[in-house]
Amino acid sequence: MSDILSARANWSYPTAVKFGAGRISELAEHAKAVGMKAPLLVTDKALASLPITAGALDILEAAGLGRAVFSEVDPNPNEKNMAAGLAVYRAGGHDGVICFGGGSALDLGKMIALMVGQVIPVWDLEDIGDWWTRADASKIAPIIAVPTTAGTGSEVGRAGVLTNSETHKKKIIFHPKLLPAVTICDPELTVGMPKFITAGTGMDALAHCLEAYCSPFYHPMSQGIALEGMRLVFENLPRAYAEPTDLEARGQMMAAAAMGAVAFQKGLGAIHSLSHPIGAVFGTHHGTTNAVVMPAVLRFNRPAIESRIDRAAAYLGIEGGFYGFCTRVLDLRSLLAIPETLTALGVRNPNLDELAEMALEDPSCGGNPVELTLENLRQLFVDSL
Repeated sequence: MSDILSARANWSYPTAVKFGAGRISELAEHAKAVGMKAPLLVTDKALASLPITAGALDILEAAGLGRAVFSEVDPNPNEKNMAAGLAVYRAGGHDGVICFGGGSALDLGKMIALMVGQVIPVWDLEDIGDWWTRADASKIAPIIAVPTTAGTGSEVGRAGVLTNSETHKKKIIFHPKLLPAVTICDPELTVGMPKFITAGTGMDALAHCLEAYCSPFYHPMSQGIALEGMRLVFENLPRAYAEPTDLEARGQMMAAAAMGAVAFQKGLGAIHSLSHPIGAVFGTHHGTTNAVVMPAVLRFNRPAIESRIDRAAAYLGIEGGFYGFCTRVLDLRSLLAIPETLTALGVRNPNLDELAEMALEDPSCGGNPVELTLENLRQLFVDSL
């Protein structure tokens, strides 16, 4: 927008973040501070048996807060996972949720906290208009977020993604009180991530920053955060991938992940509107899927974003403007062993018309710098296959 006097925008910035190595030790202190006496720790199946999860439960138990855990969380969590979690929450008489893990656990933990006191279906709280006002805000349980990956950014967001198991459509569920009261970002918790998760979640952070930076909406604070977030990813993701114990690189990636989620208040775009239906239908890893479709979307959006990417490339120390930036993305994907195509990712015999319809319904479409249609979305899927 060229005329600042005509700008009208609503800006919001997130919660208290306790950042630093070893700060998981403060978990019980912060749980008590937000009124929790019997929290439920929500994590995913893979994390449930790992030492970092046991350590977090030990901290809670030592402080008299119990060690209750729910881990029946699918990689793309759905309303069945939520119902199971709600049953455990109610049976245990819990009074708050500690979301512990990657995006799946964070999102599902938020849904449990949201829905425990509601009498309407979760789908009635989709991020559409003022639907969030349908919820009884007084019945939403307090939330603490502890990310163990560096990508999703859900730890500083006011929404969660839930897949409808019948339609296979991902829905964004929003409420202001889904913003965690406290977030603990401890890079030590990410050291044990498998390399492919480090890669995929890191590329998710890059996608958030990139799409926010390219979004046409007016939000200069998010714009600056997105640009610096991209710098942190380009400089630190290769290090974190190559040397899993590099705490400096892992800390910088945790910061980049949170920055990406703050920045995408400005909007997302075609990367996410393509990725969401692919993940819902084929069960692919979200961040990795973002990385696969990213080059095709960059090429598609070029007429609208070239000058903006030229400026970003200069800041990032990348020669060659738009072309150099795209080359850096391809080089980073190769370094991280990201599949080059959706076919290589495992997408077989897709129904392109159905995927295009699902993508067009995705709320991320609204932030794309080039208007999206059924036809161009279908072609983007073809170009990514």
